[in-house]
Amino acid sequence: MKRIGMIGGMGPESTLDYYRLLIELYREKAKDGSSPEIIINSMDLDTFMKLAEKKDWDGIVAWLSEGIEVLHKAGADFGFISANTPHIVFDRISELSHIPLISIVDTTCARIKKFGLKKVGLLGTRTTMENDFYGKAGFKNGFEVFAPNPDEIDYIHSKLMTEIELGNFLDETRNRLLDIIKRMIDDNSIEGVILGCTELPLILTKEKFGIPFFNTTRIHVESIIEYYLYK
Repeated sequence: MKRIGMIGGMGPESTLDYYRLLIELYREKAKDGSSPEIIINSMDLDTFMKLAEKKDWDGIVAWLSEGIEVLHKAGADFGFISANTPHIVFDRISELSHIPLISIVDTTCARIKKFGLKKVGLLGTRTTMENDFYGKAGFKNGFEVFAPNPDEIDYIHSKLMTEIELGNFLDETRNRLLDIIKRMIDDNSIEGVILGCTELPLILTKEKFGIPFFNTTRIHVESIIEYYLYK
């Protein structure tokens, strides 16, 4: 049986959510009482955010590649990064990796393509919303990706860093996030929204306004378990 390698820690709350979902979805498929073998390298969110704020992409590549090599040496047969933002350099990291890596961006965009949507909103960290790695993947899959306006980006990023990443899920913040999504429906005609930070599904737990909310954590985990069992 293969071993799954997970880069976690960005942040801790979503790492817990990934672990829970990996076990849950595996057991739904396997139905034999067994559990998947998972090796977790929990890396420091603060280190990543400092590198991202400086736009030190080379530093992020080196840092995460070292973390993936730890998984490889520990016996992982394939791996993944349990966060959206580091996927800004996913292709470079994947080229350096000794094990196959499963992309949260590619799996999410492939799922959206199945819905046949043409315009999709994107919430996430500042780096995720202000860069085009989701936009490029969306274009390849036939849809356009819209980010919030600059003031909304500031708000979302601040709440992620000061509340949501720390496990604080406030109704006031949830309602404001929903207001932003509704504004994007009205102004950008979005037909769905990517919860492009793995903490966002922990606060936006229900779909609203009659459009799909794409839970990138769950979509990623479904692809990981599919690979684990059948590839």
